[in-house]
Amino acid sequence: MTLGTGQATCHHGEILQGIFLDGRGEPTRGLVTLPMAEPATRAVFTPFSTRAPRRVVVDPPDRAKAARAAELAVAECVRRGDVAPVGGYLSVRGGAEPGLGMGSSTSDVTAAVRAVADGLGVELAPSIVARVAVAAEGASDPVMFGERPLLFAQRRGRVLEELGASLPELAVVGCLTGSGQPVDTLALRGTARPGDIAVYERLRAALRTAINEHDPAGVGRVCTESAILNQRVLPKAELGVLRETARACGALGIQVAHSGNVAGLLFDAAEPGPELRARIDAAIDRLGWEGLTPTRVFSTSTRTLSTGERSWTTMFPKPSPDLI
Repeated sequence: MTLGTGQATCHHGEILQGIFLDGRGEPTRGLVTLPMAEPATRAVFTPFSTRAPRRVVVDPPDRAKAARAAELAVAECVRRGDVAPVGGYLSVRGGAEPGLGMGSSTSDVTAAVRAVADGLGVELAPSIVARVAVAAEGASDPVMFGERPLLFAQRRGRVLEELGASLPELAVVGCLTGSGQPVDTLALRGTARPGDIAVYERLRAALRTAINEHDPAGVGRVCTESAILNQRVLPKAELGVLRETARACGALGIQVAHSGNVAGLLFDAAEPGPELRARIDAAIDRLGWEGLTPTRVFSTSTRTLSTGERSWTTMFPKPSPDLI
């Protein structure tokens, strides 16, 4: 046993979320998240002596889900490796603001589980990490699987489908809706309607095709339709403004957190630099005019935007001028 470290990214809400058929033909709630490299959670786990109490003490103390996940991870490591049950001290830093729909708790939990496994010298597969995450927080995002586009059953902790190798290159102008107020994810309960499964299975097929054909416009269409459908679950008063801004700036579509208040305008990141920069600048300006808060510009690609990526993370009504 030794000091262990772990890290996990967050995401920018969902590309698609709804009710789908699993491998046995059973209706299952699932989602596909929009990955982003930052913000990320970083965790450090320091095991206690085997004679010390077998509980995890977390700093800061409000990261209780991470502490619970760490204890569950210790139990998994004991079952799978030649280690004794221990407690420990867990430090959790970074991550996203909670309640915005960016997977903050899953990022915390995943980083904590990875830190425990690292400290105890046991390798835990992403599927095991996902199961621990659901046990610790009730529902989970698929950040433990990396940036692959997955249809993921968030309340069951399992992958329903791998939709392709990677998303097309998208540039995203993120903003906040609902004045950035946090949302209680687990309290959301959408009501299924007749025909819902057929609609979401159609979107699933369309997204799979768009990903495998490297079609960013196709991804944008799926994102927009899913955002509209989600108005039944978590209405966003600004949805009309977002759609009009997207049309005015030549965006491919809009994307929202289905259980939070972040949203984004989607652009083709492979577009020539000057044209893309002009569209992004126009989107930022127009969002500001409409009273929405731009938060960051990022790309789904591992490379930096050719336009020069700029990012800020303020949650105040207007970004600080020196960050723009």
